[in-house]
Amino acid sequence: MVFQMVLLKLADWILYQLLANSCYRAARKMRSYGFFLKNQSLKSSQQQAPSFPNVFKCGLENRGSDILACDIHGGLLRTESFFPYFMLVAFEGGTELHTVGHYFTGLVSDSGLVLKHRALKDYFGDKKPDIGLGSSSLHDHLFISLCKEAYVVSRDDGNSGTSSVMPRDKYPKPLVFHDGRLAFLPTPFATLSMFMWLPIGVFLAFFRLFVGIHLPYKLALCLGIWSGVDVRVKGCSPSRSGHRKGILYVCTHRTLLDPVFLSTSLGQPLTAVTYSLSRMSELIAPIRTVRLTRERKQDGRTMQRLLSEGDLVVCPEGTTCREPYLLRFSSLFAELANEIVPVAMNTRVSMFYGTTASGLKCLDPIFFLMNPRPSYHIQILEKLPRELTCAGGRSSCEVANYIQRKLADTLGFECTTLTRKDKYMMLAGNEGIVQDKRGKSQSIGK
Repeated sequence: MVFQMVLLKLADWILYQLLANSCYRAARKMRSYGFFLKNQSLKSSQQQAPSFPNVFKCGLENRGSDILACDIHGGLLRTESFFPYFMLVAFEGGTELHTVGHYFTGLVSDSGLVLKHRALKDYFGDKKPDIGLGSSSLHDHLFISLCKEAYVVSRDDGNSGTSSVMPRDKYPKPLVFHDGRLAFLPTPFATLSMFMWLPIGVFLAFFRLFVGIHLPYKLALCLGIWSGVDVRVKGCSPSRSGHRKGILYVCTHRTLLDPVFLSTSLGQPLTAVTYSLSRMSELIAPIRTVRLTRERKQDGRTMQRLLSEGDLVVCPEGTTCREPYLLRFSSLFAELANEIVPVAMNTRVSMFYGTTASGLKCLDPIFFLMNPRPSYHIQILEKLPRELTCAGGRSSCEVANYIQRKLADTLGFECTTLTRKDKYMMLAGNEGIVQDKRGKSQSIGK
């Protein structure tokens, strides 16, 4: 029964594609032979002057509430190939695949690529979208004609910008948060290379984990670099005063491995405070990790106790950020220590991101270490002068904001007031809080 349903669906899809393509080719032939034109002069004039204006004539001022209907192929995608788009959707996106019972047939439920004209009418009804954007092809003209305003993207225009990467300062809004594992455009060749690399990448990831967990610091650092991990360290261990308390290292938060790389680079054991670290990450961590609760008083007592026992690492952003921005720093750390050392950390990957908001966080270190040549750049800044700490009369918020600006300037990043809650609301649709088995709320901190 399942096999018959698959055959019927496949036959229906092939027949539809044949009919759709043949009709489209016939329409193109009729247009090329001049059936839509009265004479050759009118034909040439129509070719020179498209039916709809170029997209450059579309003003974006006061368009915040407008509805935009955009064709993917020829309008939204920078490439004429559908492969990267569908590969990204298949790898990262909840795709609507056709099922028979509990089994996937491998086919998409409905084809909306050729039926975009009908899909637009079914979705909007009598209400027209404000702006329609498509290519200069005939079927796109039919699609965008249903909109109040229609514009075309012409690939013949050398200034169209469809084949170049838009600089960051031209973005309509700053790109601060994004999710997903793939860190490259999944073209056919790049995707094939990724699948060929996977067995080697998995082996490398576990080798690098074993080295970092079981071997001494210097040997682990040497073997990690030998395996392809690019580790660059600037600065040195800070001098210690006569205080009994340990040094508090305040780091930017790029991946789960920030405290591990800092500890390995310094060649000394550190304790890291975390928010809701996965059990797997706790088990494989080569340094001591202590969970916080996001209850200010209780977390303050915990951090005070840890500082009395030794050096401590804290990432006051509370969650990771991939882009060149720093999230708002929590000011709790500034109330607890006078010996504060800011640490600017940055990472680069070429294949997989080592962070996620909606995926399995226990795999974050694995994915990062699966990259052919992941890099960690660590810059240890000078210890904060006493007059810039709470002991010198500054408020905790002033100290936190100063360190955030100092680290941002070092890395060439921008400071923001965005928080962990903002990130998870944008990417995962929740506040980053889950219920544990005992019914208590826990924060997702990575």
